[in-house]
Amino acid sequence: MSDILSHTEGGVLTLTFNRLEKKNSITQAMYAALADALSLAEGQAAVRVVLLQGHATVFCAGNDIADFQNQPPQGPDSPVHRFLRAIATFPKPLLAAVCGPAVGIGTTMLLHCDLVYAGDNAAFALPFVNLGLCPEAASSLILPQMLGYHRAAEALLLGEPFMAEAALEVGLANRVLPPTEVNAYAQSRARKLAEKPIGSLIETKRLMKQGQQQAVLQQMTEEGAVFGRLLQGPAAREAFAAFMEKRKPDFSKV
Repeated sequence: MSDILSHTEGGVLTLTFNRLEKKNSITQAMYAALADALSLAEGQAAVRVVLLQGHATVFCAGNDIADFQNQPPQGPDSPVHRFLRAIATFPKPLLAAVCGPAVGIGTTMLLHCDLVYAGDNAAFALPFVNLGLCPEAASSLILPQMLGYHRAAEALLLGEPFMAEAALEVGLANRVLPPTEVNAYAQSRARKLAEKPIGSLIETKRLMKQGQQQAVLQQMTEEGAVFGRLLQGPAAREAFAAFMEKRKPDFSKV
């Protein structure tokens, strides 16, 4: 069975993370599948809205570390960068249903969604610094605007999780619900959008985003260059080794 399930009904394309045994951590193959699905959906009249969802217990635990080490991103055409550009520029309504852990890209992808519904068990985390890396998905630009600088600094520099109610307070989530209700509620919102005139939806989204679209793409490019450099550095090597060895990293010499 595929790690990314795809289902279209009533104008809604639902993309489901389906790697529960690995907490829906994302491989390069999954990034490619997501990027391809969004690219195809952009031109499909049958798709008017896209919904990203996971399981009631976990949304996405970020990158699959082993896969990431074996296949690090190589340039702007790598699957992860294709996916990031796809979510940043997707013209139709993009929704997310988030329960349980949403780590790294599991949180930053939400910054590009138009509506986000969270379970009361949702835990958002941005542990890039803890891995010897830097933010991605233009989160270093968008998060300070959304959260305010000091709260964004707390999230990005300390990398500690924050819960659903905090996400609701700062506008990262639209509504918090019991985990067993989140996917169905998000689906109902997606179908309601799908019944509206698609031209009006697309133009309204474009008008809201056009003032920042170029800045977001530029920030993604700069983050990608820094991320690639740090990924080859001693701090990241120590962080990944510690993760695989299930120990606390020692950054005292890096």
